[in-house]
Amino acid sequence: MKLSHILKFAWRYFRAKKSTNAINIISWVSMLAMLFGTASLLIVLSAFNGFESLVQSLYGAFYPDIKVSAVRGKTIQLTQEQLNEIRSLSGIASVSLVAEEKALVQNGDMQTIVTIKGVDSSFAEVNDVSAYVYRGAYELGTDERPGLVLGIGIEQALGLLSDRTIYPVSVYLPKKGAVDLTDPVSSLSVGTAQPTGSFAIQSEFDNKYVLTNLDFLRAYAGYGATDYSGLEIKLKQDADPNSVQLLLQQQLGEKYKVEDRFQQNRTLYATMKMEKVAVYAILTLILAVAAFNMVGALSMLVMEKRRDIQVLKAMGATNSMIQRIFLSEGLLLSLLGAGGGIVLSVVLYYIQVTYKIVPLQGATFLIDYYPIQLRWEDFTLVTGIVIAIAVIASWAPSRKAASSAVELRN
Repeated sequence: MKLSHILKFAWRYFRAKKSTNAINIISWVSMLAMLFGTASLLIVLSAFNGFESLVQSLYGAFYPDIKVSAVRGKTIQLTQEQLNEIRSLSGIASVSLVAEEKALVQNGDMQTIVTIKGVDSSFAEVNDVSAYVYRGAYELGTDERPGLVLGIGIEQALGLLSDRTIYPVSVYLPKKGAVDLTDPVSSLSVGTAQPTGSFAIQSEFDNKYVLTNLDFLRAYAGYGATDYSGLEIKLKQDADPNSVQLLLQQQLGEKYKVEDRFQQNRTLYATMKMEKVAVYAILTLILAVAAFNMVGALSMLVMEKRRDIQVLKAMGATNSMIQRIFLSEGLLLSLLGAGGGIVLSVVLYYIQVTYKIVPLQGATFLIDYYPIQLRWEDFTLVTGIVIAIAVIASWAPSRKAASSAVELRN
């Protein structure tokens, strides 16, 4: 029997009026359960995708594609020759030198501990911090007249507005290698810098970082002529991150740590993936439980169609053909429900993206609504799960149909 004939039988059994109304009810309940289960799974996964993309974009604003730092200690040494070799590597679009230190920033009676990050003129090409300036301007000044771009949380802690501050703030930096326990003050360098702007990305950065001119920070922190905290790299769009990372590691050697964006935030990305897998597993289990209404519907259908099975056997149908008919019936119920769920999820996605009907209550985020994002791999994965569940749920009733045919024949 051809597949088209088997599907015709399955479709006729689905559409035909049943002698027992309960079979119709259970069949529709099974299909609706698959519909809402599929839609729920896709919507929840799209919410995870939306937040994942949002977080990656926010972290991408501050973390580079590739970062070079020291395996041991706080600083790395890079000569101009090494920098030229790195810049000449295929796939690298821009390179920025950075230096980071803990510092105390004071504005009158207000003071706070920050991580001050000295960056060069290429930093704006490597990162997108300048696109998140909330107040003032992205101006880092020079080593003689340094500017400060503050995280908005730091700005609030210092009680100032970056675009309206007339007087500079004091910056206390530890001198590299100058530790005197008898006179701690002598171990500090004190400089002044003018706040020029503030950025708002997310609290992890806004409450921690202050950006300034690289030369200013290196001079006051006592860095050597070739000393830096790290090297931040932006890749070309068509570059392979793994290949560039491997080339850099081979060129720089074991004393240098070369990390891609995932490795710089390994805990964050691993946690997000684990959460998504856990939610996917829970919703799939719920979908499987809902799908087992199909077992009852198909079992009752097999009992009703015993006479039809006898006729088919008399006409030469084999046990495997009978089994495939009822397997196809189960797949038909599941796929119709899953198709409706996919359509419903796409409609709800369009409504949320267009009208933003589900807000983020009390959120101080950059957005005030739940971000969602549908991905083709989720559709493929969910459809595969639905088919697997349908086959498992339909297997026992279809086997029963085949064995019933044998009993009737005998």
